[in-house]
Amino acid sequence: MFFHKIDQELSLKLIELKDAERVFQLTEESRAYLKNWLPWLDSTTSVEDTKGFIQMVLKQYAENKGVTTVISFQGEIVGVASYNSIDWTNKIAYIGYWLGEAYQGKGIITRVSKALTDYALRELDLNKVEIRAAVGNDKSWGVPTRLGFQEEGVIRQAEWLYDHYVDHVVYGMLASEWNK
Repeated sequence: MFFHKIDQELSLKLIELKDAERVFQLTEESRAYLKNWLPWLDSTTSVEDTKGFIQMVLKQYAENKGVTTVISFQGEIVGVASYNSIDWTNKIAYIGYWLGEAYQGKGIITRVSKALTDYALRELDLNKVEIRAAVGNDKSWGVPTRLGFQEEGVIRQAEWLYDHYVDHVVYGMLASEWNK
């Protein structure tokens, strides 16, 4: 079971089926906000949909292909953060995250991303961490920028977002840079 304490008020733990109701509630509370940047809101309309997602990512975890966690802030689940995938051949982890709207602006995602980057590069002995964010999603791309990630380029029309494509900016951090 994956558990990582970041600081006195923040920790990550492997998502479990028992978290489905809270994660779905958080999704519902922040649906309009999250829909600006996340493509899965229309297909997540019940706790059962959230349970299906959790089952999928637990299978991914069991196969050592990714880790999806709930973000606990002051003892309450406030979002989800993950290694969406881990490419063991090329030693790259791809970080993804979302946070309930009420918890924005507290530095949570920056601290979570720093901890996930550090864990990937030091504990998992990976060579690179990538974070991708849609062009225009200033809050999301601010995270890797604050952590010193390098902007590596833009992937045009990388994601279909309900009725239009969005470009993604790719940010990367190499182990050799992080250890400095």
